[in-house]
Amino acid sequence: MRSILLLVSSALCLAASAPAQRRGDLARWQRHAQNVTIVRDDWGIAHVYGKTDADAVFGMEYAQAEDDFNRIETNYLNALGRLAEAEGESAMYQDLRMKLFIDPDSLRAQYRSSPPWLRKLMDAFADGLNYFLYKHPEVKPRVITHFEPWMALSFTEGSIGGDIERINPRDLQALYGSGPGTRNGDADEFELDPSGSNGIAIAPRLAANHHALLWINPHTSFYFRSELQMVSDEGLNAYGAVTWGQFFIYQGFNATAGWMHTSSGVDNIDEFLETRPLRSRTITISFKTDTGMARKTFTVFYSQHGPIVRKEGDRLVSVSLMSSHVNALIQSYSRTKARDMAAFRRIMELHTNSSNNTVFADASGNIAYFHSNYIPRRDTSFDWTRPVDGSDRRTAYRGVLSFDETPNVVNPASGWVYNSNNWPWSAAGEGSSPKRESFPRYVETGTEETARGYHALRVLEGKTNWTMSSLTAAAFDSYLPAFERMLPPLIAAYDQLPATDTLKTKLAEPVAVLRGWDYRWGAESVPTAIAIGISIMQYIATSRAAPADLLGSLAEAVDALNADFGTWRTPWGQVNRFQRINDDIAPHFDDAGPSIPVPFTASVWGSLAAFGARAYPNTKKWYGTSGNSFVAVVEFGDSVRARAITAGGESGAPRSTHFNDEAERYAAGNLRDVYFYRSQLVGHTEREYHP
Repeated sequence: MRSILLLVSSALCLAASAPAQRRGDLARWQRHAQNVTIVRDDWGIAHVYGKTDADAVFGMEYAQAEDDFNRIETNYLNALGRLAEAEGESAMYQDLRMKLFIDPDSLRAQYRSSPPWLRKLMDAFADGLNYFLYKHPEVKPRVITHFEPWMALSFTEGSIGGDIERINPRDLQALYGSGPGTRNGDADEFELDPSGSNGIAIAPRLAANHHALLWINPHTSFYFRSELQMVSDEGLNAYGAVTWGQFFIYQGFNATAGWMHTSSGVDNIDEFLETRPLRSRTITISFKTDTGMARKTFTVFYSQHGPIVRKEGDRLVSVSLMSSHVNALIQSYSRTKARDMAAFRRIMELHTNSSNNTVFADASGNIAYFHSNYIPRRDTSFDWTRPVDGSDRRTAYRGVLSFDETPNVVNPASGWVYNSNNWPWSAAGEGSSPKRESFPRYVETGTEETARGYHALRVLEGKTNWTMSSLTAAAFDSYLPAFERMLPPLIAAYDQLPATDTLKTKLAEPVAVLRGWDYRWGAESVPTAIAIGISIMQYIATSRAAPADLLGSLAEAVDALNADFGTWRTPWGQVNRFQRINDDIAPHFDDAGPSIPVPFTASVWGSLAAFGARAYPNTKKWYGTSGNSFVAVVEFGDSVRARAITAGGESGAPRSTHFNDEAERYAAGNLRDVYFYRSQLVGHTEREYHP
């Protein structure tokens, strides 16, 4: 009782000394805080319990801010077009791109007209972050010192690269101004780990326990999302990965259903050739300089289709993309409470999950692959991969494709569905997948099966008696199908060398190692290190190279391994490393610091478990920055069971025990138990508290 009286007395003293508005804010924040309990488990993961959904949102935002406020603020600097205020003029055109679509006055109006229940959640989102800043004055935001509820409408989907990133800031710079080159899209580098993810769902009839199984495996930049659980007395109980600062579980599950998003190959963004813009407006970008804040004002143009974003020849080009902020936020949040496929499908009628496919499973035994949920209906006489004539009435907006007009797969005869950012035509295997000829070509831009697609088919087709363990093993299967196609021409070129050629002798042993390779990665694998050698990557990217080029690439890879590691017989795990030294968004690596060998590779080679790594100017070892991030396997029965892992650890604070405590498990693919039910936290609770 005495501690309660002291708490109340302290709160009254604080309130008495604050301005009237702050007193009102503080009283509201403290009411939320008393309705919220945060339980940190022995991995530092927050389990947030609230009386209402709004309480749970308040608590999860507070908990996320405890773990990594910098990433929350950075996400909103990006989403609001304010990154240049923190990082300078080089981010100006990236900000301009956002502000073409994100207008604070418009979002404020949309907030005011939102359903009351959604406004409560947006209020709680802002309150949770502002209360954190109030209680932690030592945390100094770079720009955003106060969050407002409408800001949640600027960032509603959760993808690492949303639709808007299809617009190139350099095109905006060429059209609207001049100045320093943009950072986004400047380097035309071969991308080691294409963005995206893997999702797999197994029907009960193929499972040993006769329960549906779901594999959740987003490939993102590391530390892009927080792992947590949010629970309320109003029926919310969701667990999974939350993009920093959002208030919904983006990839995850509840007690009876789970969802996994993968990047889609859909063509759902339209460009129009315009004769003239219909209206203009001014946009002012603030940016940091050495002497303070500066501003630059742009006059930008719009047609009836959307903003003008570039020129093609002498014609202006406008762009149209999904921009229904309120419905997108409703869909992203509401699906976390969907108890089964029927409820999940009803929520999909909002048609705002645009850049993603979804793999789904529920406790009733349903499994599904849902293709992109936002696809404009078009006249197929046009090539929609190119800008179309905006003055032609046939290119006018006609709504979106319905569920039945989209290449979805529901409860297929094969008993499984998957997606690995590949086309939908193999989503459930031969005979159970959608037929390409049944759909307009704009529903999918992929022209061939991907290496990961071939790999997934190999581990899924014809298999039965699936368990959580066997599904995990399949998702970490070490086969690299790309090399099965790409290395034989190199070996054939070597065999054709004259005996007198100096390369014949130099490459004899490396070729012998490659010749005997089973195309499987491993930390102790020497051929993996050779095949993914620095120079040979160019051959992998362009497999039709001449024989002399193939052998030259191998010779350079051997030379590089000798120079950097002392021998070309270097196991892959000595090259490919996981290291987390600090929480900088642009990370720093150091060969002298501790690091962990990672056996799996970039997904471009067909590895389902992905680890995109490269050397840096100051390193010889390769360090990963993307690939497997949050990974989970879920079984839906009378109760839900799950195992998961997060890259590095939950906390962004280097001094925290949870900064890097999951790294060894992550590298080994050794998922830990998820504590979904409150009873499972008994004996696994590190701390329990109110915000």
